[in-house]
Amino acid sequence: MIILASTSPTRRALLANAGLRYESIAPDIDEKALLQRNPHWTPAEASRRLAKSKSVDVSQHHPNAIVIGADQVLACEGQIFGKPVDADHCREQLTYLRGKDHFLISSVVCALNGFSIWAYAQTATMTMRNFSDAFLVDYLQSAGPRCTSSVGGYQLENQGIQLFDNIDGDYFAILGLPMIPLLNFLRFVKAIPS
Repeated sequence: MIILASTSPTRRALLANAGLRYESIAPDIDEKALLQRNPHWTPAEASRRLAKSKSVDVSQHHPNAIVIGADQVLACEGQIFGKPVDADHCREQLTYLRGKDHFLISSVVCALNGFSIWAYAQTATMTMRNFSDAFLVDYLQSAGPRCTSSVGGYQLENQGIQLFDNIDGDYFAILGLPMIPLLNFLRFVKAIPS
């Protein structure tokens, strides 16, 4: 049995589109509290530890299931960005990121019986274009509440693609789940057919 420790529509769609049969269960993890208690974590460490916390949490309640936990952390100029809390916060984040490079670290951790058994992380370099204020207003109106569902306030699979000049990284990892390494691992442990 495979369980995704997430209710993210994008992550769920990635697994479903790959033909995986799985269950989706939300982990009982307070991400903000974990980050606040550990300000010394690097962005990569934060991404990995949050993904691990999610997978291990759900795994403890579902013996013998392979539990997939994933997390993304956006880092720019030494700051870590999370999901915006509302449209105003999204506007602030996008204004800060405008015209700059930032790093999107995507981690995935698989757990079994309450223990991490595999981890993978990938970093994408994202170059946001120097868009106009008018474009930002239009983008926020079009995105609506979706702008609060992703770190940085953008969804690359939707209109968020228009925010960028250049992207250097794996598309699936940018969407939130490094699929090729994950599928290779699931085949290796015989959780899916090879």
